[in-house]
Amino acid sequence: MMFAAAVEAVQPDTVVRQSIERKEDSVIINGHKFTLNHNLHLVGFGKAVLGMAAEAERIMGDHLVKGVISVPHGIQQTLQQHGKGHLLLKENSRIKVIEGARHNLPDADAQKAAEEIKHLASELTEKDLLLVLISGGGSALLPAPTPPITLQEKLDVTRSLAGAGATIQELNTIRRALSLLKGGGLAYYAHPAQVVALILSDVIGDPLDLIASGPTVRSQAWPEEILLILEHYKLFNSLPTSVREVLGRPNPRWKENKDESDTSGHVLNVVIGSNSVALKCAALRARELGFRPVVLSPGVCGDVRYVSRLYGLLARFACSRKEPPPEIATEVLKLGPEVGVESWDLCRTMQVLDEGRTEGWGATCLLAGGEPIVELTGKGRGGRNQELAMRVGLELRDLELPPNGPVFLSGGTDGQDGPTEAAGAITDGGLHDEAQAQGLDINNFLVNNDSYTFFSRLSAGQRLLVPGLTCTNVMDVHMLLIPPMPINIR
Repeated sequence: MMFAAAVEAVQPDTVVRQSIERKEDSVIINGHKFTLNHNLHLVGFGKAVLGMAAEAERIMGDHLVKGVISVPHGIQQTLQQHGKGHLLLKENSRIKVIEGARHNLPDADAQKAAEEIKHLASELTEKDLLLVLISGGGSALLPAPTPPITLQEKLDVTRSLAGAGATIQELNTIRRALSLLKGGGLAYYAHPAQVVALILSDVIGDPLDLIASGPTVRSQAWPEEILLILEHYKLFNSLPTSVREVLGRPNPRWKENKDESDTSGHVLNVVIGSNSVALKCAALRARELGFRPVVLSPGVCGDVRYVSRLYGLLARFACSRKEPPPEIATEVLKLGPEVGVESWDLCRTMQVLDEGRTEGWGATCLLAGGEPIVELTGKGRGGRNQELAMRVGLELRDLELPPNGPVFLSGGTDGQDGPTEAAGAITDGGLHDEAQAQGLDINNFLVNNDSYTFFSRLSAGQRLLVPGLTCTNVMDVHMLLIPPMPINIR
């Protein structure tokens, strides 16, 4: 299955194995060669880091001196129970594992891990190589508030900001300003060692400074910028004394005797797994299965209502027996900015779909990825993938049913969609009638954001996508399968 191929492509051990080339006493990473001489140290933080670390240790062998990784609470036991032992460290590993961040929130265990990681980095010399493994969830697993700020105070400040409507960029700016390790702090403490960061991205566009708040990416936020944000949300006066004290200091991180070229030269950041990588492998699998693959974009975002409308229109465009009405293409292009997709990508995709229609190609597989947003209006259970699948099902309502009509899948690569055991769902034009026949009112479920309950009750849950533990996360994958169209050429 193509969704499985997408998830397989971004497994933590797979992406590490493909990014490190070992040659006797050296390794080549992203075209750069590093000498190994029992000088390798390893740190990591994130939900997929355990498997990344196990593979890195296997490749590096006894050149690895020591390591510390911060991973989610309970993960070793979970992997063991699900038969994923290959992602666990060996008995005699030189890497210390600290589990923390219960419920995805920074806690005392995660802070202890961050302190040990900082300590390890601080002791390195110019002969050492520090391998940093980063995946989604890394921010909560590396909390190191600048003293005298406490973890609770830092959490309170970011919560108040979020509550006041701050953007993710603003939140990250403040988070980095109050942290010892984020925003390049880890690279600063590791100087003068060579730092190589391998990153599994869970953010649209793979911006290095945002993934896990960029511990290996120098980011300079000026005190004025930070004060502006806090004053804009009227939070400056309620700040704890410790936070004011830290914000009042000049940040030493980039000043001391380290000129620009010096610090940036000793850090190499490489994205080794992302939504694009997952889509590329899903496309290869689609081709093997006899589909003609077309990748729309790995950056689909915005309201699920706009995203579902886009997929509905593209399906209509592709399944049209006659020349599709021009207003379809016009509306598709108008939706582009709402869903984060460039006009060029939309035009290219429609061109491929149109060729598929007019030249009698076989079936086509449209692939995309990203992270749409659901506006919460209810108290139901579900997630953005299941809600997107429901809405696309409604958009496809008057098209033919499979195998003569389109099928849509939306799934989270982390295997969980919202607080449910499903990763997403599969849908087609028959969804509305199937629900009606079983006494289920789709619109009520949508208003209550109760997509999981809907799909669980519909045909005994057959449309739910439940892959189990996937051990990775590069956001969501969307697939629209379009059957070969018997067309009437004028």
